[in-house]
Amino acid sequence: MPTPASIPEFTGVTADIFRNEILPAGTPVVFRGLVRDWPVTQAALQSSDHLFDYLRRFDRGASVSTMFAPPSAKGRFFYNDDVSGFNFRSGTSKIVAALDYLASHRDDPEASALAVQSVPVRGHLPGFQEDNRMPLLDPAVEARIWIGNRVIVAAHHDPSDNIACCIAGRRRFTLFPPEQLPNLYVGPFELTPAGATISMVDFDNPDLERYPRFAQALEAAVVADLEPGDALYIPYQWWHHVRSIEAINMLVNYWWEEGVRSAPRDAFLHAILALRDLPPTHRAAWRTLFDHYVFLDNGPAAEHLAPERRGVLGDVTTDEARSIRTALSRALSRSA
Repeated sequence: MPTPASIPEFTGVTADIFRNEILPAGTPVVFRGLVRDWPVTQAALQSSDHLFDYLRRFDRGASVSTMFAPPSAKGRFFYNDDVSGFNFRSGTSKIVAALDYLASHRDDPEASALAVQSVPVRGHLPGFQEDNRMPLLDPAVEARIWIGNRVIVAAHHDPSDNIACCIAGRRRFTLFPPEQLPNLYVGPFELTPAGATISMVDFDNPDLERYPRFAQALEAAVVADLEPGDALYIPYQWWHHVRSIEAINMLVNYWWEEGVRSAPRDAFLHAILALRDLPPTHRAAWRTLFDHYVFLDNGPAAEHLAPERRGVLGDVTTDEARSIRTALSRALSRSA
């Protein structure tokens, strides 16, 4: 199988360069050493004990989401054999309890896999974000922390842009552009390990008889190996498989959305219900409407109308968007 290509690397990137050059390009970028000077990274570089002591300074005792997988899972959080459930158990824990578990099992090669998931810092670790400032983003974008041991997160995508910062341990990201969706063999929408649909392919042992197009996905893949202090920009809707390599790992990430007035996923799911099973000629007609009015394949769709007559095809105000959502909600309630 082909070896994924490396992701372009930059140092010394400013917020202006990120906003005006990297973000519009919409391709992954590695920022070497971007957060190496953060106090939390410096603590992690000293030792895991220093890292845990640093985190305890901010902890207010709130519960956090956790996932535990037995040694038989080999760190891979996934489905059970018949895809009726999962090979792990999820729950909540105190941050201190999770840190204690990681500290006591860091030398245990048979330890159960633990992942502390997507902890928003402002409510759980107040002061952490102010002590470790992301130089590329507006301070209003909230940081989230991820802590665990040697775990594997299946390929998935986020409905937002993402900057992921490696704080402790090493992580390997394997990324795929959005158009590789058909080649990743995605699992159910209704049952997901953590809210996002995931690829069913085992990257350590891909079954190319069952998933033959995965070979094409690998041809389009790119890979980044992050050390403490490095960061990775993951563009909107890019699929990413994440492997935490060492006994103790920590990541800080930032999700943000550009120009969102409503939830695209909600519209997508409703489109499956409303359009997928129509006759082929009907679907083709709706494809033309979507391409013209939503994806603007032919340019702005209402330039021939005066601005005050463009309605939803023009610049929708906040109040107009609210009225449209209300009307949609009523229509969906009637059709339920």
